[in-house]
Amino acid sequence: MESKPVLGVIGGSGLYGMEALHNVVERQVETPFGRPSSPIFLGDIAGQRIAFLARHGIGHVYSPSEVNYRANIFALRLLGVGRVVAVSACGSLREDYAPGDIVIPDQLFDHTVARPRSFFGEGLVAHVSVADPFCSELSEHLARSVTATGGKLHRGGTSITIEGPRFSTRAESNTYRAWGMSLIGMTTAPEAFLAKEAEMCYAVMAHVTDYDVWHVSEEPVTVEMVVRVLDANTRMAQDTIAHLIQHLPIERSCQCGHALENALITRRERVSPEARQKLAPLVDRTIP
Repeated sequence: MESKPVLGVIGGSGLYGMEALHNVVERQVETPFGRPSSPIFLGDIAGQRIAFLARHGIGHVYSPSEVNYRANIFALRLLGVGRVVAVSACGSLREDYAPGDIVIPDQLFDHTVARPRSFFGEGLVAHVSVADPFCSELSEHLARSVTATGGKLHRGGTSITIEGPRFSTRAESNTYRAWGMSLIGMTTAPEAFLAKEAEMCYAVMAHVTDYDVWHVSEEPVTVEMVVRVLDANTRMAQDTIAHLIQHLPIERSCQCGHALENALITRRERVSPEARQKLAPLVDRTIP
């Protein structure tokens, strides 16, 4: 029997694979929400098993609005993943968060408009608490690993997720700054919320690629600018993951694994058999 991965890694723009993986097995996983963005690659790094998924597909074929976030998270859950680190490109809305830096945010603002945000509905309703959308325990371990592998790290800050795929106007960028946002990206929502519904720990390693368009002394963000920074950070990201999995405790002490315990509101006798079967990997522990 194949061992469960100790960590799931979701690679964003610029990170479509992990060269450091050994003994790689490719899995095509079917879910009730369709296929994930890419095959899931199970492999060993630093003696530990991880699962890697390319958020935008191999070769970056899905825009942020087209990513099947539900299938991605559900597929990782089916493979036994309990912790997820998302590697994401982002723009900085603060002077002190400079291109090339790594940020591990602690709050999230969802400003998207066209994405399914939940596994639940159609016969089984849940209201999951996401007051703290990121796992503080996993974020702390991730921060230590970033520092240990030489990354310039910033802890905390609010990341706003916009719909995309276009970049912001100057008016929008300055409005987000006025709201107190620290980072801007296109993929963390609903990914973080779905991970919470799946009772998984979730943390983001956000790579600052640009100053969006608010910074008067910097050029407006371009794809070339984003790719250049990500290419430089790819090795550091993989080194960080290798360090992280060597220092993660086996057992989770956070509450992420119990997120559904007080979240299901549908009366048990009213849960449809179809909904129960569809969401069994998520709810079997909660619904006797």
